[in-house]
Amino acid sequence: MELLEHIQETGSISAAGRAMDMSYRRAWLLISELNHMFREPVVESQRGGQKGGGAALTPFGEELLRRFRSMETTLRAAIADDLDWLEANRSAAKALPDKA
Repeated sequence: MELLEHIQETGSISAAGRAMDMSYRRAWLLISELNHMFREPVVESQRGGQKGGGAALTPFGEELLRRFRSMETTLRAAIADDLDWLEANRSAAKALPDKA
């Protein structure tokens, strides 16, 4: 989903991959997998042209990203009390000795 957000921001698979310290090939393979995972494509790419190529989320891709982020928010809210409890019961980190 982070890759989709970067494509949305940059209009480029290669720039999105660079933003995540990911090779173009890896980014392209992930997008290809997403496009085959669903009935509708998630990302459309354009080759060449006067301004060079580019990529954009399809309307389905935008909806997928929006729904995924909504699910994350719902999940965080649902488990917030449990996460707070875990954090409250975590042992304190041991302090490293000073090197004086």
